[in-house]
Amino acid sequence: MELKDKIRMNSLYDIYGDLLTDKQKEYFEYYYLNDYSLSEISEILSVSRNAVHMQLKNVVSHLENYEGKLGVLKNKEKISKLINKIEKEKISIEEIKSELEKV
Repeated sequence: MELKDKIRMNSLYDIYGDLLTDKQKEYFEYYYLNDYSLSEISEILSVSRNAVHMQLKNVVSHLENYEGKLGVLKNKEKISKLINKIEKEKISIEEIKSELEKV
């Protein structure tokens, strides 16, 4: 998994993690936050490696689904880009209003 993907998953977890079950959080945290391998997680939780893989796939699916419906991370990124643009280019109030309306 690329670093960019891992950062995205952690960002989605920060936003939507409270919507996951305790079991889903546990799997996510072992893999994404604590950097355990599938095999290590399977040993810790006494389940098969395939079960760990399926649980993580399920958690990622839930997080992506929440983002697809609510778009919090997408809007956060848009706002961050706008702030950077304001700081660097000193754009007008009208331009700022126009950009905010898109968010």
